[in-house]
Amino acid sequence: MIKNLNYLFVTLFGIGNISKIPGSIASLVTIFILFILFHVFKIDPNFILIGLIIIFFISFYSVSIFIKDLPEKDPKEVVIDEFIGQSIPISLYEVAHVSTRDTNDILTFYFIMFILFRIFDITKPYPVSYYDKNFKNSFGVIMDDVCAGLYVVAFLVLYMVFLS
Repeated sequence: MIKNLNYLFVTLFGIGNISKIPGSIASLVTIFILFILFHVFKIDPNFILIGLIIIFFISFYSVSIFIKDLPEKDPKEVVIDEFIGQSIPISLYEVAHVSTRDTNDILTFYFIMFILFRIFDITKPYPVSYYDKNFKNSFGVIMDDVCAGLYVVAFLVLYMVFLS
């Protein structure tokens, strides 16, 4: 039972088992989940950010248990790291923009954050690559995506600074 729950958690309810581009699909599903939570159910962004932090810490243990006996220490079916990494820029965007906004503007920013996250996650600029190459454990699995998410935040902040 616990093993099955852990499997569902690290694979984001089986999304990681999709044969083609499971990381991108998990990132896209994350966007839909967060859009619904923020804009349909209107859950406070700070509450979701706290939930994300809790998921972040739980994922270290869960991924560690999942990969313990596997030869591949960053298997493609583990996509909770994509969920966390993609959630970082979206959650911080929502915390910073609590005023009412046009749905098209929100979806445009979500799409930009999706594209940027996938670029940083796939190309792995430093320090994303550092975590990916040097930590063959749950820490490396999760932190490379956290760094990719933080790169998206930094990129968008710089973009907004240059606009103003």
